Amino acid sequence: MGELCVHSVLVTGANRGLGLGFVQHFLRMPKPPQWIFATCRDPKGQRAQELKDLASKHPNLVIIALEVTNPASIKAAAAKVAEHLGGSGLNLLINNAGMVKPKTLDSETLEDMTETYTTNTAGPLLMGQAFLPLLKKAVQGSPGSGLSCSKAAIINISSIGGSIASSFGWDMMQITSYRCSKAALNMLSKCQSLAYREHGVLCVALHPGWVQTELGSAAGHTPPVTVDDSVQGMLKVLSSLSEKETGTFLDWEGNVIPW
Repeated sequence: MGELCVHSVLVTGANRGLGLGFVQHFLRMPKPPQWIFATCRDPKGQRAQELKDLASKHPNLVIIALEVTNPASIKAAAAKVAEHLGGSGLNLLINNAGMVKPKTLDSETLEDMTETYTTNTAGPLLMGQAFLPLLKKAVQGSPGSGLSCSKAAIINISSIGGSIASSFGWDMMQITSYRCSKAALNMLSKCQSLAYREHGVLCVALHPGWVQTELGSAAGHTPPVTVDDSVQGMLKVLSSLSEKETGTFLDWEGNVIPW
């Protein structure tokens, strides 16, 4: 994990679950990032208390209000991040914010599908667009050639539920809108990898495992993977990524997942 050396990172949905886990792990690194931008919908709310407690002890942790389904909110957040970074760029964008509606195929609605897609798929698209200038700036400030997470990368937190080749968990939870949105996120990751490669930005989709979070437990089952293990695994994977992995769909242990 020590190989992952970034000057700045932004994590969406950082007030709980995997997002908060990422923030905690970055803070504990031997060489923590100079800037950790933790975004959530309501930084002043009760659900962000743990994040606020961390920020009071760590001056390199900046909490920013961000609603990933709102273009104006994203634009404002990008401006705040740029202000903090001064002339430098953003190395790592982790699109972690997500949602699930635990419903069967028969009970899915247009509203559910639209809301889930907007958060899980359109959100990461808009984030990539808004933060690309800062990612490109990070590339310009990094020596050497090739792609890596230490230089500039977009990491989209996906799910094996978005794998068309796998029916993992179908008997326990159909969650059709979630599965569809994550399959679409995987394609978005591929599209971003193709479009942003020329700018030196690496893009991957990561399955964090079935993790013990509010979202992971939404169907009423206890997931097998802890937040700590998942995040530690994902950071190890990120430290090893290079040009040949851009556009791929991997799990938290570095295994390739079939699309």
